[in-house]
Amino acid sequence: MSKSQLNLTRIVLLDLWHHKWVLLLAAIVLANAVLVVYTSHASRKYTTQWDQLLQERDRLDIEWRNLLLEEQSQSEHSRVTRIATKELNMSRPLPNEEVVVRVP
Repeated sequence: MSKSQLNLTRIVLLDLWHHKWVLLLAAIVLANAVLVVYTSHASRKYTTQWDQLLQERDRLDIEWRNLLLEEQSQSEHSRVTRIATKELNMSRPLPNEEVVVRVP
């Protein structure tokens, strides 16, 4: 390397050393910008995840309500009576056919 390049390099390094606070502030601003981008990305990701969880909760709530309605309709007395008489050939016992069992 020539002597002029060494002097130029030395001059640039000395100038940077004299403005070390400006370089430090520039590095801090750059780090802050990177952190803002990262925080924005994470915030959007968590917001999307939150929305998906809310949709899943709503879907499960609707399914739960449908299951409650189905349970109610399946356990209606008239339906149980109809299935017992038609499909299982069951009937109500006559009063003289009833047996009372007492537990001691």
